[in-house]
Amino acid sequence: MYGVSERTRALALLSAGATVSAVSRATGVARSTIRSWAHGPPTLGPGCAVCWGAAPSPGADYAALLGFYLGDGCVSRHGSHTTLRISCDATLAGIVADVAGLMRSLHPGAVCTVDAPGTSVVQSSWKHWPCLLPQHGPGRKHERPIVLEAWQEEVVAAHPDHFLRGLFHSDGCRVVNRATRTVDGVTRRHDYPRWQFVNASDDILGLCTWALDLAGVAWRRSAPRVVSVSRREAVARLDDLIGPKR
Repeated sequence: MYGVSERTRALALLSAGATVSAVSRATGVARSTIRSWAHGPPTLGPGCAVCWGAAPSPGADYAALLGFYLGDGCVSRHGSHTTLRISCDATLAGIVADVAGLMRSLHPGAVCTVDAPGTSVVQSSWKHWPCLLPQHGPGRKHERPIVLEAWQEEVVAAHPDHFLRGLFHSDGCRVVNRATRTVDGVTRRHDYPRWQFVNASDDILGLCTWALDLAGVAWRRSAPRVVSVSRREAVARLDDLIGPKR
């Protein structure tokens, strides 16, 4: 599969007047692929943008869905069906609706919710989900490498806030630590809000901290599996970027 950069370069050469054969020699891309890029729109529609060598659109929705998938999602095949499933806390109706809306935005097909004790699993069947989420594979995510494709890095770099929303609204939580201190006989209580992202995959934790850096949010690794955002200004910044988890 060719990436977004190859497609962009090929179309730029065509626009400059180069022939299909000349562009093929210059880029190493097959002529049939270049012709399809020139005559086919790089949109998901009924097809798959990634198969055209383009990034999914809207980019912000894709970045958010990618975050949800890396947090609590999986892609599975059963017979001729390929299904994307994302598990959500059943008590957080807003997040369930958010995930369902993101799936519909990227593939206008049927989306359903399957309820289990304490969990709502949002799912959609489409043979191209593995194209959009090439990190899928056998076994648990923390037992295999999780590395973004170049075109995925471009999308996340353009929309780190939406990517962080998916991560923190799936495998993250906002907590408030409370402490009391007595000074001159007066006891005062102090509240310290913080965001925490917990994941067993060091690769996914690294993607989270990369996106936090892109968004200008200070963080620290407070435990081997935990990324914490605890500075007051950083918490406020992340609150503004991703909104409440509800």
